[in-house]
Amino acid sequence: MKGTKSVTSEENKRLCVWLKRQRQEKGHTMRSLSEILGAPHSFIGKVENQERRLDVIEFVRYCQALEVNPAEGITKVLEGEY
Repeated sequence: MKGTKSVTSEENKRLCVWLKRQRQEKGHTMRSLSEILGAPHSFIGKVENQERRLDVIEFVRYCQALEVNPAEGITKVLEGEY
């Protein structure tokens, strides 16, 4: 991880891909998810496009909004899966 910003890391990419899949599988648009989170829809786009990193609390809230277990996303990152 030396010298790599976490927003552009492979691990963050896996997490972003997983979050986007979860959003799509739950039938949410970026706009509908942003309404649940009380955030601008651009926030969702920036997260999914790896322009913005989520802190741990934001990640948990994001997962709660999607009704998914945050541990599943962490597992995807640790196992190197998309």
